[in-house]
Amino acid sequence: MAVVSQSRRPTPPAAASETAALPLRRLSFPALGTTCEVQYAAPGGDGQAAGFEQAAIGWVNAFEAKYSRFRPDSLVSRINSAAGRDWVEVDAEMEALLKLCDTLHFMTQGVLDPTALPLIRLWNYRAEHPRIPRPDEIAAARALVGWKKVQQAPGRVFLPERGMALDFGGFGKEYAVDLVAQIAVDHGIGSVLVDFGHDLRALGAPPGRPAWHIGLENPAKPGSAAGSIGVTGRGVASSGDYLRCFVGADGKRYGHIIDPRTGAPVANGCTQATVVAATCLQAGVLATTAFVLGVPQGIDFIQACPGAEGLLLTDKARAQTRGFFHHVASN
Repeated sequence: MAVVSQSRRPTPPAAASETAALPLRRLSFPALGTTCEVQYAAPGGDGQAAGFEQAAIGWVNAFEAKYSRFRPDSLVSRINSAAGRDWVEVDAEMEALLKLCDTLHFMTQGVLDPTALPLIRLWNYRAEHPRIPRPDEIAAARALVGWKKVQQAPGRVFLPERGMALDFGGFGKEYAVDLVAQIAVDHGIGSVLVDFGHDLRALGAPPGRPAWHIGLENPAKPGSAAGSIGVTGRGVASSGDYLRCFVGADGKRYGHIIDPRTGAPVANGCTQATVVAATCLQAGVLATTAFVLGVPQGIDFIQACPGAEGLLLTDKARAQTRGFFHHVASN
């Protein structure tokens, strides 16, 4: 993998000098099932930094409390508990997220389905003794999946069948990354790298550098980098099944990424998909969809999105969009 070390939009000399003199601050906290890390330069000093960190942590904690399916008192859990029985009142923020689900489901041609939780639970790689579900179990779970089944009305939502369930895990973390980056901008911070479990949004550049330097993990040797890229003003996300998986009684490896169209984990030979796009949300959705589609359809899907570039690795080969190596540090 190539290393891109310079942005195509150089910082003016005076601004570069001022930025280079700033310390690079680091914020780290647990949330959203991962480690959330933020690196940034605060031109306004300690007061600006404290205000930003308090706002960022507060927003992420509130977002997780409201939308995590792992929180029994979250709004998502209340909607899931009421499946097949009652409509649930929702606020404007939730309505906006449901509209986002509409868009993502349509854009990915059903690959990203926020109602796929019954299948995710069935293929539970986290179980003490993971197992391959029976065909009848898969069929029963698939019958509960289908975003178009979700009924929506102004200020409320209804899952019409018992056992249906929403899960925003397919895009929630990436959405949060973009929001925290915007919180930084709102606090006057223009140089920031938001990294939530390796889903990233990079704005500006670190002090004295032309771009943020991002390592790309080697699927064959997790924890080590197979290469790196430089990014500024972009989102970066990767999808892969080489860590979160289990080996079944048949000796095959089953990953955590489920294709709702088949009801089974993806098994097309892909090991990793990495996408650079305008936002982390866009990069994450493109990466997951490309991983599910495989080569060459996944590459075609990425290239159909203006400004996005991507790389797909399989167990035997690699494929990338035409501009992956020269586009990542632009803008």
